[in-house]
Amino acid sequence: MDKQTPQGDLSWYIKWISTGFIITALLLRSAEVFIPFDLAFTLAGSMGWLAVGILWHDRSLIILNAVCGTIVATGLLRQLII
Repeated sequence: MDKQTPQGDLSWYIKWISTGFIITALLLRSAEVFIPFDLAFTLAGSMGWLAVGILWHDRSLIILNAVCGTIVATGLLRQLII
């Protein structure tokens, strides 16, 4: 199978950093600790993947991560306000 995604460009770095943020968020979520940090890491990862979607002109990544980012940002704001 041939690799289809770019390697070594800006999107490559953003996607791997964003993936790290999301994995960290999932670890925090599974431990049920630091909910605001979980949401912040999820938001950072989602926004990173949104940027990758824009760089790749990939509508599914753009829509998924724009919606995910909006939902998570709302949850984070609720956590910080309450």
